[in-house]
Amino acid sequence: MSTQLSMLVRVWMERIGRGGQGRITPGVSGLAAGLALAFAGCTGGEARVELATSTTLAPTSTTLAPTSTTLAPTSTTLAPTSTTLAPTSTTVVSSDELVLSRIGDLTGDLASKSVVASGQGLFFAQNMMYRHTISVFDRDQNLVATIPDTVDLSLFGIDVEPGEYRGAPVEAAFGPDGRYGYVSNYRMYGPGFGSTAGDDCGRGEGQNSFVYRIDTKLIGSSNSPIDEVYEVGSVPKFLVVTPDNKYLLVTNWCSFDMSVVDLASGDLVGSVPLGRHPRGIVVSSDSQTAYATVMGGSDIAVVNLGDFQTTWIRGVGPAPRHLVLSPDDRTLYATLNGAGAVVKIDLASGEVIATVRTGAAPRTMAIADDGRTLYVVNYESNTMTSVRSSDFEILQTLKTADKPIGVTFDPESREVWVATYSGVIHVYEQTQSSQVANP
Repeated sequence: MSTQLSMLVRVWMERIGRGGQGRITPGVSGLAAGLALAFAGCTGGEARVELATSTTLAPTSTTLAPTSTTLAPTSTTLAPTSTTLAPTSTTVVSSDELVLSRIGDLTGDLASKSVVASGQGLFFAQNMMYRHTISVFDRDQNLVATIPDTVDLSLFGIDVEPGEYRGAPVEAAFGPDGRYGYVSNYRMYGPGFGSTAGDDCGRGEGQNSFVYRIDTKLIGSSNSPIDEVYEVGSVPKFLVVTPDNKYLLVTNWCSFDMSVVDLASGDLVGSVPLGRHPRGIVVSSDSQTAYATVMGGSDIAVVNLGDFQTTWIRGVGPAPRHLVLSPDDRTLYATLNGAGAVVKIDLASGEVIATVRTGAAPRTMAIADDGRTLYVVNYESNTMTSVRSSDFEILQTLKTADKPIGVTFDPESREVWVATYSGVIHVYEQTQSSQVANP
């Protein structure tokens, strides 16, 4: 009986003593133990309470219905992306293989002595004492600003009476980055400035004049863009900034010399004697040598910019006026206002090696960025001539408005702009078309 009772107790414990997940709950196990002890006391036998330390759960066999989900095959065939890029041709056609066609005529309140490209999208047209202004255009031929040549010199530290002074803008030059334009003034008007010498002046006649510096970032603002002035000689005409941005060089027509301005300090550091009526200047790409024409003779000065000593290229022709250099600095080109010609000078020998007649009174000249074409304005012929630099063959002769006097080449657009005294600025583009719209 004791054996049967013990078995009953054990079964009972297993059935009611599980606490869910195969664990014997403490309360139930204690009750079972008590029953077992009580039973033992009644029978006088030994009773062992075997509390299961390892409870084996009956296996729960949950058979999920098979979920057979057969996905339809997704067969996505991408169309082959065959992208054939059009070849990018960076071949630049040589300037001497192109022809010029006039694409614009700028008019208005103009009487331009010169027009000069900044290389950064602006063009300065200097209107002399006839307008007392500098007209500024952009590459789209829009008039961006008209800058009066009026300043108060006393505000720049010049020892003059306070008040308004006007200039007479002649030529312009730009620094290497194109931010600053420098404009020469034929003479000044205002207190203390009287009549000045003219183009037939002798040495030292007239009064010193000034070059204006124009900050292109101030153009169009409420402040005057003329932010600096430099005193130079009498009747300053042509000017250039050295490629290293160290010096401003200015030829003074009636002082018979060239002013050298240190741009870092703004000081005049020297005057180089040149001779009667100096005009054109060009500087080598290494900023070591300047070349200057002397229109009162037939020579070209060669100025060492280290010690400002001068040597000469003699006898190039009558009244040399304007100069340009080949990109490799080996060849110098000069217009001869007195001979109606342009000469080509080999700098190694100092000899004229070619001459071409372009028209009456060739004045200013520009050179293409590849050095293969010259553009010459002929003042008395009312023409502009393009010349191939290699063999000095004339490529084109184009009619202009009356008295063409200035010309410039813009390296970005490769356009040629021509200023005339008659109040028109012509704009020419280079094209491969054989048809010239305005011959």
